[in-house]
Amino acid sequence: MDHMKQSCYELSLPVTEKCNPISRDIDRANGKQMVQILRRCDAEIFEKKINHDPFHQRLYSSPVIQTMVDVAKRVEMMLRDPEESLILLSGCGTSGRIAFLLVTSFNEMLNAQKQKQICSYIIAGGDRALLTSQEAPEDDPVLGACTLDKVCAGKKRVLFIGISCGMSAPFVAGQLDFCLKHLDVFTPVLLGFNPVHMARSEPMQDCSFHFKDVAERMTAEQRHKKAFVLNPVLGAEAISGSSRMKGGSATKIILETILLAGHEAAFRGKITTPEYISARIAASEMVYETTYSNSDELAALIHKAGESLQKKAHVYYIGWQTLGIIGLTDASECIPTYGADFDDIRGFINNGFSKMKNKEGDLSSLGPEFVIGHKDFVDTILPSLSQNDMVLFLFTVNDDLHEVTSLADQVRRRTSNLHAIAHDLEKFSVPERVCIMFETVLHITWSFSSEDVNSFVMRQHWELSTKWCLNAISTGAHVLKGKVYMNYMIDLRVTNSKLYRRAINILQQFTGCSESECERALLRAIYSTDDLSEDMTSADVWKHTDTANRQDRVVPTALVMIRCGCTLAEARHHLDCHPVIRDAVSACFNSSENKSTVD
Repeated sequence: MDHMKQSCYELSLPVTEKCNPISRDIDRANGKQMVQILRRCDAEIFEKKINHDPFHQRLYSSPVIQTMVDVAKRVEMMLRDPEESLILLSGCGTSGRIAFLLVTSFNEMLNAQKQKQICSYIIAGGDRALLTSQEAPEDDPVLGACTLDKVCAGKKRVLFIGISCGMSAPFVAGQLDFCLKHLDVFTPVLLGFNPVHMARSEPMQDCSFHFKDVAERMTAEQRHKKAFVLNPVLGAEAISGSSRMKGGSATKIILETILLAGHEAAFRGKITTPEYISARIAASEMVYETTYSNSDELAALIHKAGESLQKKAHVYYIGWQTLGIIGLTDASECIPTYGADFDDIRGFINNGFSKMKNKEGDLSSLGPEFVIGHKDFVDTILPSLSQNDMVLFLFTVNDDLHEVTSLADQVRRRTSNLHAIAHDLEKFSVPERVCIMFETVLHITWSFSSEDVNSFVMRQHWELSTKWCLNAISTGAHVLKGKVYMNYMIDLRVTNSKLYRRAINILQQFTGCSESECERALLRAIYSTDDLSEDMTSADVWKHTDTANRQDRVVPTALVMIRCGCTLAEARHHLDCHPVIRDAVSACFNSSENKSTVD
């Protein structure tokens, strides 16, 4: 595609799907260069404005801050009158996992202060989606509404926060539509990171409306403060469309700020003002600065993780408390994003599901993907651990350091490829005897006030910092493995309508072909045929994605077929000859360019 066509094509995409020029060449970067690229991309979360589009609202923009104040006041009202009240966070994939983490942490704080726990979460696909990719339920708005209705039964006041980073998830759209029909009970909030006019406008399964309809109705109700839309623009993701990164981080920052503001207003008499909200966001910006100031250690961990994946070995996150949840979340996101196997990067948490405190309890009987305790790691992984496998501990000075050193000692008997991300406090540091057990330690020391020690706020900082670190490590490792072309997730799994549309977008981006041509090639790859039947081409998207979920290398196969004008079998042979996806795509492009030159 020539530069002019590419520029026009980019303009047609929502912000969350665009290519970020900062990271365009991330597939050619080494570990240190990747850290600087990711640092610059994450800095866009806190930028006061976007130079090329001054009309986009930013995180620090006055309308965004004021909406956060308004929603925080609704939280305060719920906490002051908790009987028959509910604060409910809902999302799909990363958004649902962040919702789970926030609800769990906030309820723990309420419980510790002997206050009624009134927060709950919904994640599309249920609790198994906390650990594995359960993408299909995202496409079901009716399921979303029914799940919401069931969870809220008997409640007279519900603050519902629906999270959809791309403002595209039908599951969440169905829930927001349900809320808008029952404003006597619900105050709906939409959190996403596109302007409303860029919300998804494609028809949804069994529905007469689409996401953009819902977003516009929400905006209309916001004038009367009956609903709220929070949609600051963060800039494009470092890996195009990978909203687990900036989108997930901003979701955590915004909702923690709102929940804490409401809590402090209800129980500590602090008035929620725009200045208070801005100060909390600035504190998160400080976490960003502190995290990325350890760039050398972070680059070393990216390099080590990349080496492990390149050697077809594994990366294991061994976390304590909520840092274990951050590790589990990061690992689970690699499967749909990079077409990874579940055991390429895995997370484990101390005390397993009893520490998770998820609604559905222990899920370990569902399969190996749900075996998540430290004891499970010792029993099932440690005996076969090799020097090529990377083990990364995630802990803080407040965790049981005897337990940390005991498990580290067991790992060291199998491999020296043992590393750590360790958080401590000024004048309260992780002892040297602990640090020397690890080959690399990303050691982050935090300043604190007396009221912050062991507090909800400090734990928030540790979680956010660890999220940024692990996002960088898993992203960098998959880049080094060759799973990214330029800054596109070229080997994503096409498991729901959002990813189906993204796959077609990627094919258009790299071929210059029409949407219909790219979709036809994608369907050939999905159904493993060169001769598509009418039943295949006319089937609903959910049928396509259900079939695609059982196929590997769908997007690369379609891309090779288009670029080389070849059959399905020839495309698969080409990919078999180049096991690194990035190399296969590059060879395909070079081949087609040489052919054009000869012609």
